[in-house]
Amino acid sequence: MTDPARPPSPDELDPIETASRDEIAALQLARLRATLERAHGNVAHYKRSFDDAGVSPADLTTLDDLARFPFTVKEDLRLNYPFELFAVPREQIIRIHASSGTTGIPTVVGYTRNDLETWAGLVARCLRAAGTRPGDMVHIAYGYGLFTGGLGFHGGAEALGCTVVPASGGFTERQVMMIRDFEPRVIAATPSYMLALADEFERVRMDPRRCSLQIGMHGAEPWTQAMRQEIEARFAMQAIDVYGCSEAIGPGVSVECIESKDGLHIWEDHFYPEIVDPETGAVLPDGETGELVITSLTKEACPIVRYRTRDLTRLLPGTARSMRRMQRVTGRNDDMLIIRGVNLFPSFIEEIVLEDRRLSPHYYLEVRRPGRLDELTVVVEAKPEAGDEATRASVARDLAGSIKSRTNITCSVTIAEPGSVERSVGKAKRVFDLRPKD
Repeated sequence: MTDPARPPSPDELDPIETASRDEIAALQLARLRATLERAHGNVAHYKRSFDDAGVSPADLTTLDDLARFPFTVKEDLRLNYPFELFAVPREQIIRIHASSGTTGIPTVVGYTRNDLETWAGLVARCLRAAGTRPGDMVHIAYGYGLFTGGLGFHGGAEALGCTVVPASGGFTERQVMMIRDFEPRVIAATPSYMLALADEFERVRMDPRRCSLQIGMHGAEPWTQAMRQEIEARFAMQAIDVYGCSEAIGPGVSVECIESKDGLHIWEDHFYPEIVDPETGAVLPDGETGELVITSLTKEACPIVRYRTRDLTRLLPGTARSMRRMQRVTGRNDDMLIIRGVNLFPSFIEEIVLEDRRLSPHYYLEVRRPGRLDELTVVVEAKPEAGDEATRASVARDLAGSIKSRTNITCSVTIAEPGSVERSVGKAKRVFDLRPKD
């Protein structure tokens, strides 16, 4: 088989991937001006917001001037539902994607034919950077439909010249059978679903380490280095972080390069990233942690200007590519729990859980307020070898102690029976906030 860690040769890279920072910045400035003009001239929301802020596209003379323009937030997409943020006539829209709308009105994005070609090219670039090559078989276990994951990876894999298995989400037993029989080299799936696949391999007495998979493309939810190590150990493959959001384009905004795996290179020829203070909105210098803000540079149907993703990360210099890297997303502003005045991200609990080899990586958090104070319960599965009552009681005490010592939060721990925590087939739901809505 092909060496999974072989970096691409120079002739396999797009020239922009190794361009100088000056060349990248010049291209960004030209494309950013065009994006602001397209948005201001064709989208009523942007004309109003720019005018209200007292700025116009002509005010952008340097990249730093972008900080003068207003943010776009998810509520803006909902208020302009369904098609008011389109910058082209609806008849020129070739495809529509949308969020699930489980927390309100869905957010809708559209794509022209050129947008779809750009998107496929970016996902192909991600796959290639992760070690995928033309002719490889790619098993896609992201959901298809209005969610951008399945169709986004599908288009990119076909553009790269791969054989695509559009498995979608769910039907885990059948997916294990297809992986066994078809022998794909690459899989695209959420990290939590990879663990569900590993469990199913083991349930049917197959060793996931002996399957054909060498490269995994994992995103759509925050995950930790500990979870990466768990996936790589159970499958004997490279687990690669990939990032995207539908408002920017879908998967394909940034990816780790297989030769370094040291952060996700942002394709800065198509997206301009900023990091801002989540509270004040002030732009932070590279290296400081804050909220990722993205401006599209080439989208026709739905240009997005200074979109606040709510994802927390920081920008770092390029390594394997000239373009800057974003650190693995550590959480989202809206995922953060405040328990008795302490800020807590689910990913921090995940790190503590995965340090105990008696526990599986399947867990969730419940928050209640039965009286005046919040109460946190961590529900996590024991591994089969730690399933007896005495061991589970010991594990519960140890985990509660570790969480208390490292977060100063007193919590209850429930050690569930192996296999009892619901497996995710898409984005894992880690938090159930059962507190009264004040």
